Amino acid sequence: MLLGVNTVSHAQSQGLLTHHVREATLNGQAQFVKPLPATQSIRIDMVLPLRNQAELDNFLQELYDPSSAFYHRYLTVAEFTARFGPTQQDYDAVVAFAKAKGLTVVGGSRDAMDVQVKGPVSAIEAALHVTMGVYQHPTEQRTFYGPDREPTVDLPFQLWHISGLDNYSTPHPLYQHHQPDLTVKSNATTGSCPSASFCGSDMRAAYYGGSALTGAGQNIGLLEYEGFDIADVNTYYTNAKQTRTAAVTGISTDGSSLSCLESSRCDDTEQTLDITQALGMAPGVTTVYVYVGETDTALLGSMSSHSPLPLNLSSSWTWTPADPSTDDPYFEKMATQGQSYFQAAGDSGNWKTSTYPSEDQHVICVGGTDLVTSGAGGAWSSESTWVDGGGGYYAKDDILIPSYQQLSGVINSSNKGSTTYRNGPDVSANANFTFYVCADQTTCTANEYGGTSFAAPMWAGYLALANQQAATNGDTAPGFINPTIYPLGLGSGYGTDFHDITSGSNGFSAVTGYDLATGWGSPNGTGLINALTGTAASPGFTISASPTSVSVVRGNNGTSTITTSVSGGFDSAIALSANGQPTGVTVAFNPTSIAAPGSGTSTMTMTVAATTTTGTYTITVTGTGGSITHSTTVSLTVTAAATGNFTLSASPTSLTIDRSASGTSSITITPSGGFTGGVTFSATGEGTGVTAAFSPNPGTTTSTLTLTASSTATTGTRTVTITGVSGTLSHTTTISLRVRR
Repeated sequence: MLLGVNTVSHAQSQGLLTHHVREATLNGQAQFVKPLPATQSIRIDMVLPLRNQAELDNFLQELYDPSSAFYHRYLTVAEFTARFGPTQQDYDAVVAFAKAKGLTVVGGSRDAMDVQVKGPVSAIEAALHVTMGVYQHPTEQRTFYGPDREPTVDLPFQLWHISGLDNYSTPHPLYQHHQPDLTVKSNATTGSCPSASFCGSDMRAAYYGGSALTGAGQNIGLLEYEGFDIADVNTYYTNAKQTRTAAVTGISTDGSSLSCLESSRCDDTEQTLDITQALGMAPGVTTVYVYVGETDTALLGSMSSHSPLPLNLSSSWTWTPADPSTDDPYFEKMATQGQSYFQAAGDSGNWKTSTYPSEDQHVICVGGTDLVTSGAGGAWSSESTWVDGGGGYYAKDDILIPSYQQLSGVINSSNKGSTTYRNGPDVSANANFTFYVCADQTTCTANEYGGTSFAAPMWAGYLALANQQAATNGDTAPGFINPTIYPLGLGSGYGTDFHDITSGSNGFSAVTGYDLATGWGSPNGTGLINALTGTAASPGFTISASPTSVSVVRGNNGTSTITTSVSGGFDSAIALSANGQPTGVTVAFNPTSIAAPGSGTSTMTMTVAATTTTGTYTITVTGTGGSITHSTTVSLTVTAAATGNFTLSASPTSLTIDRSASGTSSITITPSGGFTGGVTFSATGEGTGVTAAFSPNPGTTTSTLTLTASSTATTGTRTVTITGVSGTLSHTTTISLRVRR
């Protein structure tokens, strides 16, 4: 730590890679009122930059290209950090810098790319070389605080951004409460909730229409700038006469309170409707994680690094950072990890002002429609544009058109989209004033609330259904779906995948195909799920053996691991049997069958008598579950007892490997006295998080030992013992292994 502080103290002051001073402060529209009190405590979030940005851009392109070898080969959180996140050295340097400046580290993580600190304004000013002032907001009847210049830090590298340096923009939810002067209000008449309003389950019936998929095994993550009261969620389910089975778990991302009570002037309307709409579409998910915080980077950092990692994410809030590129690294990270992030498009119609981050190219932007169903819990009947649904393009944020919108036929004279800037929305769903809402520990309402706030969590729930089907089929998740749905929209199956909305306007008219009112439209039952994940697989299982070739000296035994994997909802025990073994060989399985639902392993032991005839035999292992039978084979070579002796040696005898890396050593067999047998290898002492593999095994001359350290492997130096066995002969050699961070 002392070394880190010394390094920081001699670092040249660095500017940041994003800007922080509000335009109104720079041009004088926000008049200076007074200095921010030096003793006032504030909390900021220091965000480190991505590494290898060009490589990340190329990887993302290949990740969503069906012709690429890397298609849908998502990274884990740890893999993303190791490849594109901050190094441990840089992260530790930021922590040391903060402490050296008198700031207290209160949160953040290397995986989330941030260091959250708090301290008095005087320490913040000294650390960042700024003066914090109070200014009159140019468009709102309030003051805000912010820096007078761009911050700099005494570090040997640049930071990406520092969140929390101002409160110019107040995040707000994107629902609307109907007012008498609004242009359009159309009460639901076919809903299942009180006053014939729509329950979340009605959206499931209209947009999915099946029962097989419930989101089982999936998790949903919701971004919320305020906490929630689970009592309001429970009231909704009681009044809707439904039962909630999914857990609802709050996650404070920056120390913010998870509670939201009307007595403390907190409004949990958005939070409750997000929960109930997501669960209405996917009632069988395991958990809805409600991420609560006051800063965008803390929220997104947590959502992209939490364990377990929720693949289905939704935000129905808008906020305005000083730099519109602030949060894109997190959206890129989510796409790389196979997460689907849905952002409400807003409720002011044609985008004449920013509804950030809906125009970010790595989010899935959700517009609004007016839905009609065939009855309570009934099927989709018709759909038109919701007049207030957000859409269009916002040139001022200078977010350029992404590659998926540059496909020929997407932007045309009919939809009047931009060929320069990012267009929105991408998809849409019901947003009219037709919903049942319970909030703020008071009387629930029917047909009074609407907005794309309802549509975004619906889509997160719908993707949970798709992710469940993908998992059942043994496939990867759809992830960031925009690179997939735009080619789908241009293809012959468009009408099967989407409800194309062709009537109504939000300032842009809905037209055939893609438009700036409803995007590609709303989901069309199982059609889009199948297009994103492949059709549902029939129940079945596979069986395999490892190793597939085993050599045993007469009078000894050998083993192979039998593994079964199920798919398509298969749910049965699988009995194991063997045939083809020669006289004198017995085969036993432990356990003798794989318990339901049928995924697991069993150790197959082949015991060879001293009288067994030498040679190579094919043993067939059969698994039987229900009415399904599958087989695999193991090649057994029976050899005579070896004569002579042997010794082992390793080269090199010392290895140093990093976490998430591997190293090799060649193990040589030196025979004597006419020894000609095969030697079976094993290793001990490699330590926690390190795996050892030999190839070939058994060997007759040399075998390559590969030692692989996981991202959490225990660091330090240890002695690895390699043991070679041939019949009754056993010899060892050792290597020194060092694992580094």
